[in-house]
Amino acid sequence: MTRTVVVGGAGQVGELFTRLCLKGGRVVSIDGGDTLVPGAESVTGDACTPTDAMLDEISEADVVIFALPERAALAAARACAPAVRPGTLLVETLSVQQVVTRGLTVLAEERGAEVCGLNPMFAPALGFDGNAVAAIRVVDGPRTATMIDLIEDSGADVVTMSAEEHDRITAVLQAATHAAVLAFGSVVAEQGDIKALIALAPPPHLTLLALLARITGGNLDVYWDIQAANPSAADARAALSEAVTVLDKLATVGDRDGFWEWVRRIDDHLGDHGPGLRDRCAELFALPSR
Repeated sequence: MTRTVVVGGAGQVGELFTRLCLKGGRVVSIDGGDTLVPGAESVTGDACTPTDAMLDEISEADVVIFALPERAALAAARACAPAVRPGTLLVETLSVQQVVTRGLTVLAEERGAEVCGLNPMFAPALGFDGNAVAAIRVVDGPRTATMIDLIEDSGADVVTMSAEEHDRITAVLQAATHAAVLAFGSVVAEQGDIKALIALAPPPHLTLLALLARITGGNLDVYWDIQAANPSAADARAALSEAVTVLDKLATVGDRDGFWEWVRRIDDHLGDHGPGLRDRCAELFALPSR
């Protein structure tokens, strides 16, 4: 039976991993409040200044998961490191991997521990089944393999990559996507009557409004870390800005052929995935608008 400590277990990501790890054994949540997950135990406090009770739990743990924002995750890991046993798996769950995985690698070398970054690419409330998880196997070992097996057994697709590859890909997956939606939102806020827009919205516009509302009503610290902490995010935003500039030039000079060529080049990049993506869009747009 695996003994797991989830640091930040009362948060949404913490609860996601608490529910997962309860399938494999005992789970203790360390947070400022009690976990709401039935079957899990709680120790209240701040892991950045751990109490003896917290360190005792960590000293007995096979797996320690840091489900915390970037600014706290590494500080908590450093503060708790003296209690980590050799062979323990240290997990972090951040949207940006390189900085924290480097820090955890140093701690792992000192303590003889394993390190794995696990980034669920979905809102925690959706659960693992049918969704993707990026796995960065930094200091690999048997407990890492067991953890990934547990995630896959829960129905998730685990994609293994390096921390550098993760941050480069998520700059497109998240930083560019969120930047495009927020830029659209800025246009809406400056130029659109929201009541009129919703009343007349065709499916593409309504979908973007829904994405916009999801971001503005979500955890802004997460969205900020994606933009500010990812070393590849600036390049993604620059490419987005350049693409808008290209489109603006084509439209301004009336270059219809150039526009067609530009769009076809994008479609060529979608390749064999294009038809399936178009079918997915059709299913989404078939939903009732009201």
